[in-house]
Amino acid sequence: MASEQDKTSQNISAALAADVLSGVLFGQKLTQSLEAANLDRQSHSTQGAVRDIAYGVLRYRGELEAILGQLLQKPLEDTGTHALLLAALYQLTHTRAAPYAVVNNAVEAAPRKFRNLVNAVLRNFQRKQAALLSAATQTVEGRTNHPAWWVEKLQLAYPGDWERILEASQLHPPMTLRVNCRKASVEQIMADLSSVDIDSRQTGPWAITLDKPVPVGKVPGFAEGKVSVQDAGAQWTASLLDLKSGQRVLDACAAPGGKTGHILEAADVEVTALDVDESRLGRVQQNLDRLGLSAQLKTGDAAHPSSWWNGQPFDRILADVPCSASGVERRNPDIKWLRRPEDIRKFARQQSVILDALWPLLAPGGKLLYITCSVFPEENAQQIQAFLSHHADATRLALPDELGDGQLLPDETRDGFFYALLQRV
Repeated sequence: MASEQDKTSQNISAALAADVLSGVLFGQKLTQSLEAANLDRQSHSTQGAVRDIAYGVLRYRGELEAILGQLLQKPLEDTGTHALLLAALYQLTHTRAAPYAVVNNAVEAAPRKFRNLVNAVLRNFQRKQAALLSAATQTVEGRTNHPAWWVEKLQLAYPGDWERILEASQLHPPMTLRVNCRKASVEQIMADLSSVDIDSRQTGPWAITLDKPVPVGKVPGFAEGKVSVQDAGAQWTASLLDLKSGQRVLDACAAPGGKTGHILEAADVEVTALDVDESRLGRVQQNLDRLGLSAQLKTGDAAHPSSWWNGQPFDRILADVPCSASGVERRNPDIKWLRRPEDIRKFARQQSVILDALWPLLAPGGKLLYITCSVFPEENAQQIQAFLSHHADATRLALPDELGDGQLLPDETRDGFFYALLQRV
């Protein structure tokens, strides 16, 4: 039987998770909503429980909303209670939490005037669970846990792969390390991981994927800058840029600095790390400090170089541009629910402006690497086709066979990314 302290902790977790989810239902990013919840004031177990519930609900929100819609006679006007019911339904359907505890915690966490409703809805779900789950799959959102418009876009773009993309997006993301070749080898890091009973496998030239994620504080060599956490799909940057010692390199949208660090690990180059948000450049500096590397950090808008560029051309430019993040949604499950179709068009326009603005900064013969973490063609292949159509001095270079046309789709080993390498002729 759970102790009174355990019961109190569970009640707190249910209430906090509902608060966090309420923020997302109101249009707030999950990271912002979690920060607003001040979870650092809670125990580690409560923090973990709240995060697990919040991420879980957003991963399965389509199914959960379809179930809740069957159980309510009319939509709930109280967003907090709506979020609380989603959290409870997630626990009842996708976790091993004791059903009686889930129901009791939800009832106690609910506003007094909604407690009878919460109790009735959850009890009714328990009685009709199989039928409700079956009925939920009859809708696109209930079946795929994605907005219908998102599914339609994937079906049009990838008629043979859209289901696989959606399935991969529901998986828990792998934890992959990038080895700092200046400080260690892949073999050394794998041996260090094995010595503390962390199983891993090599998944790229400098990539090591852990069999199970662990806190970064438990990763040998992380604090010393021997490794960084970076998805395997994101680790192509340094090799594709074809870096040579002494080159001037612009990382045009640098924060939080993962790719900046990788560039400096790979070659002795002069890097300007640019970001429009000065506060986010602090993250870049922290990453560089841990790695023992340095770059010139500059606050500025990549779309408006006149405010920060000194007129000296760059040999290499990395344009890891703002995008829908549709390729990394499993790490940010709120994205699919916060995005709207018009957002994709806005990102595409922004990307076009940035590409046009950065191109004159590239020296003749120089290379620009365009990257998104998106799977939508408007931001990727179509963007590059449009750019090439009105830049006669640009040519698109072939990528390694492993990258094909540059569109990496998410799977169990990596997130989704797009790469295009352009050279100024």
